[in-house]
Amino acid sequence: MSFAPVYLDWNATTPLDLNVREAMLPWLAAAEPARFGNASSRHEYGRQARAAIDEARARVAAAVGAHATEVIFTSGGSEANNLFLKGAAGCLKPGMVAVSAIEHPCVREPAKQLRRSAWLLEEIAVDAQGVVDAQDWRRVLNARPKLVSVMLANNETGVLQNVPALAAEARALGAWFHTDAVQALGKVEVDFRALGVNAMTLSAHKIGGPLGAGALVVDKRVELMPLIAGGGQERGLRSGTENVAAIVGFGVACERAVTRRTFEAARLTQLRGQIESGLALLGATVFSRAAQRLPNTVFFAFDNIDGETLVGKLDRAGFACASGSACSSAQPEPSHALLAMGVDPVVARGAVRVSLGRDTTADEVERFVATLSRVVEDLKKLASVAH
Repeated sequence: MSFAPVYLDWNATTPLDLNVREAMLPWLAAAEPARFGNASSRHEYGRQARAAIDEARARVAAAVGAHATEVIFTSGGSEANNLFLKGAAGCLKPGMVAVSAIEHPCVREPAKQLRRSAWLLEEIAVDAQGVVDAQDWRRVLNARPKLVSVMLANNETGVLQNVPALAAEARALGAWFHTDAVQALGKVEVDFRALGVNAMTLSAHKIGGPLGAGALVVDKRVELMPLIAGGGQERGLRSGTENVAAIVGFGVACERAVTRRTFEAARLTQLRGQIESGLALLGATVFSRAAQRLPNTVFFAFDNIDGETLVGKLDRAGFACASGSACSSAQPEPSHALLAMGVDPVVARGAVRVSLGRDTTADEVERFVATLSRVVEDLKKLASVAH
């Protein structure tokens, strides 16, 4: 009996939600009634586009407990992270920027770039579970950073940080605090006010929305220098003609993600437990298992089995997962997050991430565990023959 391929890489991107697609179609169709206006135009076509953007902005804001005027649309999470770090730094005298050691490259790299403008960069260490280390956090605070960025949920391990506590302490010392909430939205509650942050990054394609749409939710008291200057769109912080179809889809995706969040979290937690039970029987190491995590994410490794090899074997068996390696054009590198957690580089090279989503079924998880068992056994046999 043949089965359709199973997608288990939902933290990378998600299939477009059918309701999102329906909402976007009028802005993509050539047939009447075609909606294609430039939102900056004063005629009826432009007014339609502006109204659609306003409605989407309100939906995104409502999903995260923010005010619509605090939502700045971008091309995605990477641009939003860059907009905060470079934009805020551009309006301040150089000082210290502090980011956690497990941040996504789109936070780490712009933070490194700030050093060219006389900024000092400090990484905040994490413990063996991937949680911000309390002692190192105190060290960083004592150095009085001006900008701080700590992600709400890690894209590899799924670990959740206590952002409200961190943000409160940083803001009490006068720092602007930002969190990358791209992986958290739709999986756990995300409330801009409750988190107590000055800025927060979101992305559409992680929640059933389209690629190429994201947002920086930012407190109006935070002054930002725009990355893209021009026509003054998005409060002058992100000039350029808006991608109306993608923004409309983003709004609907946010609304739907929040509506089904509680049910999906419980369901996915159960499926995650099913996978982890299977991994325990196979002798795998599950990273960050003792930490509070996203309900859909499992990051694991087997002794003496390369992660890239295992992912390739699983792919050929019909299961799409992700290697823990961040591949460069030169050679695969171990997961930056795992190295920051003190994991041996040899073990880190074996890391594989499984991330579940709204279409994942119990039957698919059961078949995945069975297939994984068979593939791992085959690889172990090959390894023993090689030695």
